[in-house]
Amino acid sequence: MSALAKASGALKSVDYEVFGRVQVLSGMHVVYLLALIVLFHYFSYQYTEEEARKLGVVGWVKNTRQGTVTGQVQGPEDKVNAMKSWLSKVGSPSSRIDRTNFSNEKEISKLDFSGFSTRY
Repeated sequence: MSALAKASGALKSVDYEVFGRVQVLSGMHVVYLLALIVLFHYFSYQYTEEEARKLGVVGWVKNTRQGTVTGQVQGPEDKVNAMKSWLSKVGSPSSRIDRTNFSNEKEISKLDFSGFSTRY
């Protein structure tokens, strides 16, 4: 068991999916719009990874073909709960979060990841 787990008590794991939109101006050229979407997702990942590291949780984040962001978070229960709140209410500065679904929430005996990363 890691020092993080020993020091913090019960470990928790939860899967998530964030639904939202990138707001753009009407009449934008399609190529420019696609570039903005790619940039939005890059910064979403960057901010998600940064927040996870700041809170001390591990896991991953990934963009889906449906335009949502999905992933898994693991760590001490209080830190996972803090990340859940961030994913539901804050997100990256340019994001608009419509809703966040959490599933497969459970206690775990050990962490499956050593850090937080972006999956492609």
